[in-house]
Amino acid sequence: MNDIITIAIPKGRILEESVSLFSRIGIDCRELLEDSRKLIFENSEQKMRYMIVRATDVPTYVEYGCADMGIVGRDTLMEQERDLYEPLDLKFGYCRMIVAEPANLAGNDDPCLWSHIRVATKYPRVTEKWFASRGIQVEVIKLYGSIELAPLVGLSERIVDLVSTGETLKQNGLVEVETISEITARLVVNRASLKIKQKKITEIIHDLENILQDNQKINR
Repeated sequence: MNDIITIAIPKGRILEESVSLFSRIGIDCRELLEDSRKLIFENSEQKMRYMIVRATDVPTYVEYGCADMGIVGRDTLMEQERDLYEPLDLKFGYCRMIVAEPANLAGNDDPCLWSHIRVATKYPRVTEKWFASRGIQVEVIKLYGSIELAPLVGLSERIVDLVSTGETLKQNGLVEVETISEITARLVVNRASLKIKQKKITEIIHDLENILQDNQKINR
């Protein structure tokens, strides 16, 4: 088992993009896309093992060594601040972490004049650090569901959330007022695994890096 590389991947768009990316370096994990309730998949021939986990759990499984590697959005890494090696930006799953508020408030609002505000978010740590760095007192309300609802019912004046096209904000009468960070999927590696299984892990990282560089040249 010591020579098997275990990778933790979340379901959804990241899973599909990950399978596609791995296929380009000769790692066949198409089985992960099948309609199945299985959570662990093994390819004994290639000595690879895959764990299907919640996106927010990927850093935990990797940090504690249950997985040697993982693929997860930068938003999760920013929020959790786990002790992981992060060698690659995989360049997919792009979105932005932003501050938004109701359109009727934004019309006469100046973020430079904010002093004490209430913000609803799934990312309390990132939110507190970002506002603190600007000298703004913030009361953070952590939510797990639809963040856009909070300003509509008076729970908070503003939200911190992820946006892709911004259509959901628009449909709920909200507008983006500040960008905190651009978000993409990242490859993360357990630090002990990098030493114990250095040859195989370094090879995977190197092969992925070459593919990403090729993509960049094509898109120029």
